[in-house]
Parts: sequence; structure tokens; C-alpha cells
Amino acid sequence: MPRTWLRDGLRLNVEEWGSGAPLLLLHGFTGCASAWSEVLKALCTRNRLVAVDLLGHGESDKPTAPERYALGNILCDLCDVLDRLSIGRAVWIGYSMGGRIALGGAVRCPNRVSALVLEGASPGISDERARRERAASDEALAQKLEAEGIHRFVEHWMDQPLFRTQRGLGPEQLGRMRALRLRSSPEALAASLRGLGTGVQPSFWEDLAEVRVPTLLVAGELDEKFRRIGEAMQRALPRAQLGIIRDAGHTTHLEQPEAFVSAVRGFIEKLNE
Repeated sequence: MPRTWLRDGLRLNVEEWGSGAPLLLLHGFTGCASAWSEVLKALCTRNRLVAVDLLGHGESDKPTAPERYALGNILCDLCDVLDRLSIGRAVWIGYSMGGRIALGGAVRCPNRVSALVLEGASPGISDERARRERAASDEALAQKLEAEGIHRFVEHWMDQPLFRTQRGLGPEQLGRMRALRLRSSPEALAASLRGLGTGVQPSFWEDLAEVRVPTLLVAGELDEKFRRIGEAMQRALPRAQLGIIRDAGHTTHLEQPEAFVSAVRGFIEKLNE
């Protein structure tokens, strides 16, 4: 299923593999469905995988109105995809930005989420001052994108301390990830930051106690910030477990794919016990 039409005429690129209980995969900012390639090969042997290029990313349409990227609209998009595939509920697996969206799905669309896997994800920022500061930072980044273009931005993005553990992946894999990001539209990414960035997304910290689905939180051993966030989320979520992936930073599914797949498989198998 290469494309699906949404309610407002825009199109999402949707890739599908395997059969069995459905898993919905949501990538991070600047990513796409193809960024899950190592994970897809392993998980599709036992499950039906649906990987989406979120709006503004990959091969999906790229509107430039920030309001189209608001979380409520993105969740409607994903529910539209599930409807078109005749899927009632799925395990939502989200990385970073995709993890925040998946958690938003469990809070706002609980009848569509059977379980959660949140990798390097956060419920958002609860402090109003910190939210305003992050929104200002996201706006500055959006302006940088528009002024300097995608090549300069990708170099800046991949050089962040959060992603420096990826340098051990080797030039071939790093080159592939860079090439995927370079396919992005700077105007669409800027709009995504303005409409869906952490500074404007709602905080779900106070909602965690009401999220009743089984949840696997995944964090890299070397990702101190998100490891601490994962520990705090585990305390707040009623049915959560935390998996720490050794020798990995923020992007565990890329840096240690076998360990990530093992953790996800073990979690999904227990759902059926």
C-alpha cells in the first residue's frame, strides 16, 4: 500500500509488511518509514507492520501550514490509515517525536491503541516557562531551515550531542541516513517544528496515570537525559516496564537493532499470554 488519501485530500506514504497482530511504526523528526529497515526485517516475520511517513516527511505530502501538523490532526491521519487498512487497534511503536505522537494516541484515541512501545520518548514539557523557551528554540531552528536549506540543516542536526553515539555506525549507514534526511523539504520541516514541536505539543505528564495499556519504554544506556525521563515515566504509568539498551544512545533501533528487536519481541509475546 504505497499511498493513502486523507480526509482533506493530502496523501501519506504507508508501507506494509508481514501478517499477524498489527504494529504501527512512527519515526522521529526528519525520519521516514525507511529508517526502520533493520527492525522491519526482523519484526515482520511474526507481525503485520504498518510504517508511515508522517506528514511532511519521506514520500508523504508536505504542506507548509503549521496548523496542519497539530497533534490532533496527525492523530486523525493515523486513525484514517488504520481505518483504510481495516485495523481496529494496534501496538503503536514510536521513536522520539513518533513516541510523543504514540503516547498522544493512547491518551486521546485509547480505543485505537492496544499497547505502546516508546523509544527515546517524552510526555512533553510540563513547565510553562520551559515550554516557551523550547518553542522559541524550535522557531529559531525553523528559521535556520528556511534560511540555510536542507543540506546545512542536516549537517547541524546530525552533529547534535544527542546523536553523536551514531558515529560508531560506520560511513555506509551514516551516509544512508543522511541521504534519507536530505529528501526532506525545509519548508515542510519548518512547518512541522512550528505545529508539532515539543514546545507547542501538549504535556501528557498528568495523563500518564490514566494510560492503562501495557507500555514498553526503551532508552539507550548512553542517553542519560531520556534514560531519566524513562525512569520517571515508568513510575507514573500503571503498566509500564523500562528496557535499557546497552552501548546505545538515543536511536537504539539503529545503534543496537538486535537488542531493540529482542526487547520489542519479548514485550509483544507477553501481550498474548
